Amino acid sequence: MIFGLTGGIATGKSTVAQMLRERGAVIIDADQVAREVVEPGTEGLARVVATFGNEVLDEAGRLNRPALGSIIFHDEGARRKLNQLLHPLIMGKMRQDAEKARQADPRAVIIWDVPLLIEEKMTPLVDEVILVYVPESIQLARLMDRNQLSEQEAKARIASQLGIEEKKQWADYVIDNSGTLEETEKQVECLWNDLSLKNG
Repeated sequence: MIFGLTGGIATGKSTVAQMLRERGAVIIDADQVAREVVEPGTEGLARVVATFGNEVLDEAGRLNRPALGSIIFHDEGARRKLNQLLHPLIMGKMRQDAEKARQADPRAVIIWDVPLLIEEKMTPLVDEVILVYVPESIQLARLMDRNQLSEQEAKARIASQLGIEEKKQWADYVIDNSGTLEETEKQVECLWNDLSLKNG
């Protein structure tokens, strides 16, 4: 089985991913894979340059993320185009990584860590969905605190994703991360036992 781990911005998904990793889960991080598929010499980088031009490269021939960001941030069409170019490569690499992990250990608990799992309609690609949840008021406070944002800026970032309450409806498991780390750890331990049984 492949489990999908998701959450909203500032819900603590990375913390939960780390707790699962410490218990032996194989975490395949979509953000990390997205960086790997545009390394120099990759097909991904070639596709990006062919579409957006050489101005998205730095002097060393690597992807200049701020330059690409300034193009796609203000242009919905360009952002969609970038997703169309890279999404199949990211998915292919994630499947490959999962297969490698499974060959190394047939009982490995494989977790795809995907921030926009639900928004990108990727739920059919995983067997079950794990959601890291905090109420929106806590999400807002944590985001303002962590990124030194005004309330307005933080609200805009939260609004760019599907609402956390709506995400709950997609979840097979919910880890409520609004309490202490110890409370989260207890929930993760129960989850881990469950996932291990399912994969046993």
